[in-house]
Amino acid sequence: MTIRVSSTQMVYRYQTQLNKANDNMNNLMEQGDGSKLHRPSDDSVDYTKYLRYSVSGNENTQYQENVDNGISWMKMSDTALVNMTDIMTTFKEKTIAAANDTNNTSDMQAIGKEMMAEIQELVSLGNTMQGDRYVFAGQSDTTRPFTLSEEEVDRGLAKTLDDNQALFFSGENGTGTASTSGLRQMLTLTGSDGNTYYLNTRDGNIYTKEFVDSGYKDRLAADSKAVVDPSKDAVGNISGWSDGTTKVSDYFKNTGEIIDAKKELTADTINDKYTGSDADNVTLTTSVTFTFETVKQRIATYQGDDKYISMTKKNGTTETASDTINVTGQDIYGTDIFDDTSSGNATSGTAMLNEMLTVHAKTVGDDHTWLTTDGQTISDQAHATTVNTETKLGARQQLYNSVKTMLGNQNELITSDTTDVSATDVAALSVKLMEYQTIYNMSLALGARILPQSLTDYLS
Repeated sequence: MTIRVSSTQMVYRYQTQLNKANDNMNNLMEQGDGSKLHRPSDDSVDYTKYLRYSVSGNENTQYQENVDNGISWMKMSDTALVNMTDIMTTFKEKTIAAANDTNNTSDMQAIGKEMMAEIQELVSLGNTMQGDRYVFAGQSDTTRPFTLSEEEVDRGLAKTLDDNQALFFSGENGTGTASTSGLRQMLTLTGSDGNTYYLNTRDGNIYTKEFVDSGYKDRLAADSKAVVDPSKDAVGNISGWSDGTTKVSDYFKNTGEIIDAKKELTADTINDKYTGSDADNVTLTTSVTFTFETVKQRIATYQGDDKYISMTKKNGTTETASDTINVTGQDIYGTDIFDDTSSGNATSGTAMLNEMLTVHAKTVGDDHTWLTTDGQTISDQAHATTVNTETKLGARQQLYNSVKTMLGNQNELITSDTTDVSATDVAALSVKLMEYQTIYNMSLALGARILPQSLTDYLS
């Protein structure tokens, strides 16, 4: 049996094979740009890997940008904090110098001027900017955070306790440490009897100045118990403070400015002060009233917030502690009795700065005794608070530097994986191109010989 093959079939089959060869050659030519993957059909498995690596690469690039921005922000903040701690070190030295009772009024005024200049510089550093953003303003970074009043106001005078006093009056003596004691200050009262008293705002107990300054040491020496109950040495108690119905916020703003300087307090009982290990508390009178002692000084305020700015640096859950790149006013200047968690006030963001302004006011007021005790304690605590913040920021900056190195290494691996799965093998491509080009040219030459050019040629 003879099978006739028409010229149309021959042409069709020839063109199909020729076009296929041409497509193969064109696909190889596309790889001349360095990539063997231009569409999923080129290699579905490798194309899936390529897409996954591309997503990882884009994430890595974003994380590197976040880390770079975070490091830049923290460097600016750290530079300002270093200058702040240097100023506070000098402020401590000036406080010690001012406490020397050999200084005359002129000397104290001169020291006071230097202190004020340093405080003004702290305010200026607190307004440090990164571009058009304030680095210490929290998330309200377009608002100038720190301002210093020009006028002086009446601010409550706090009794700042040293470590031993804090442990005794918090009831933690023998069991706690200075860092765990929640009680750091008391409020200074002036009694209608002309004496000075201190109010523990945690329980409402009132103590004489003499007992807080030194008398508590006699109690420690006389009492055989490891933990001493300070309340039995209180000369009185003001109801409402222990159960939280009365708070510091009822009398003071969070900056310490008194709301009503004429408002009086009346104690439930007034007892004789502690005088020895076997002395009994004897009720003397219930008619003594108290007013808060104040000091006239300038006030620093904070217009930022206590919210943190985070820069995510890797996949997974956000880690607030390590992702935070900024510090706020509260971090730098801590809290005091006027704005701590038990005060009833919101944090001021300028607690230690206002305490330093109190030190300045006492310096120009020639109060050597106060500077010897409270003044030096305040300057130490203010310095320690800022140093602690600087240390934490430095640790986070070091973490970001480590992450930057890690992300750089990851980027190299991602780039390598992407290249392995998508890059063209140039040597193999060259060989294949030459092979397919040769086949294509041979196909053209052969087709020209065997295909009939016309029906006459075919029939002849």
